[in-house]
Amino acid sequence: MKLDILVFGAHPDDAELGAGGTIAKEVAKGKKVGIIDLTRGELGTRGSAEIRDKEAAAAGEILKIEVRENLKFRDGFFINDEAHQLEVIKMVRKYRPEIVLCNAIDDRHIDHGKGSKLVSDSCFLSGLIKIETILMDEVQNPWRPKLVYHYIQWKNLVPDFVVDISGFMDKKTEAILAYNSQFHDPNSDEPETPISSKTFIESVRYRAQDMGRLIGKDYAEGFNVERMIAVDSLSDII
Repeated sequence: MKLDILVFGAHPDDAELGAGGTIAKEVAKGKKVGIIDLTRGELGTRGSAEIRDKEAAAAGEILKIEVRENLKFRDGFFINDEAHQLEVIKMVRKYRPEIVLCNAIDDRHIDHGKGSKLVSDSCFLSGLIKIETILMDEVQNPWRPKLVYHYIQWKNLVPDFVVDISGFMDKKTEAILAYNSQFHDPNSDEPETPISSKTFIESVRYRAQDMGRLIGKDYAEGFNVERMIAVDSLSDII
């Protein structure tokens, strides 16, 4: 299966929180989108890996993505080395995306920055013909995505560009709330975390609303780039 966009997240819910509106919008435009979670989020304070598996599946259905896989790297302890790179390369070569979205370049959770660099490096290496990978007993062909973009997460990074997600904020919120073990529940007796506060989901909507305000739209999501963006003409910019 060839995908137009492949989204990587260090943990289940990263993709939805960082780029859920963009994913929903691209799917609505007919693009084929998939998500690869690097870990099962097993070190999360609330819930469990098994619960997160079910929540991730539910969120994927809400966003109507084509496929979702989990590489089952060790939450908190995966590193950017050859072994992990080869597993990411296998996914890039399997789905051959034109665009890859991945974690924030710098963030509060150490896995986000590590995941960002791991995926970015792997996307480059995936295009090298002398790196051999085998998936399901078949040698894979090299593939390098045309673009790698990093969504913004906890830290208020300055975006290099934003995507208008007006009309898709409710779908983004619905996908996020599929991870009900992670967010505010007045009946839960599990420890509180930064994202389980009463105001966290509100803050996600506020950030999207504020980015939208800056471009004269209702809502937007921000992204960072590794190389300069080019446009065909000045009129390409909305």
